[in-house]
Amino acid sequence: MPMLIEHIDAIARKKGRDVLFLNFTQGRSDDDPFPNVDWDVLPVRQQVIAWLVQNQIEWNMCGHIASENVMCGYRGQIYIDVPFDTVNPVFQKLSGYLETPDGEMKISGVVFCYLPLEMAMQNAHYDEPGFWDRWAENF
Repeated sequence: MPMLIEHIDAIARKKGRDVLFLNFTQGRSDDDPFPNVDWDVLPVRQQVIAWLVQNQIEWNMCGHIASENVMCGYRGQIYIDVPFDTVNPVFQKLSGYLETPDGEMKISGVVFCYLPLEMAMQNAHYDEPGFWDRWAENF
């Protein structure tokens, strides 16, 4: 059943702050950057979601950064509702779970991402009523 999933940049604009999200790279290669993967049962994704739930960290599915030039389906991305703030204890816990002290990922197939609000605001015009309907007319 189809569902509407918000783009990560739209989430940043709604929150009015920088946002954190995860990408999953399982099965990707130079030959196939968008493999057919059942994201719901991807073990590494399930592992991360279980940890987030266990640690009472809110998360939601999210789409990639919106673009008028690229359209693709959901690729398993997860928005994590924790501010990017290195003194925030929840951020520290999350970062400690995902990254080594030098910023390397601890879990293969997971990429911890940060989207600054400033970058998300470059797409603010997408929030105008009817923008995507007008765009689709010319698709």
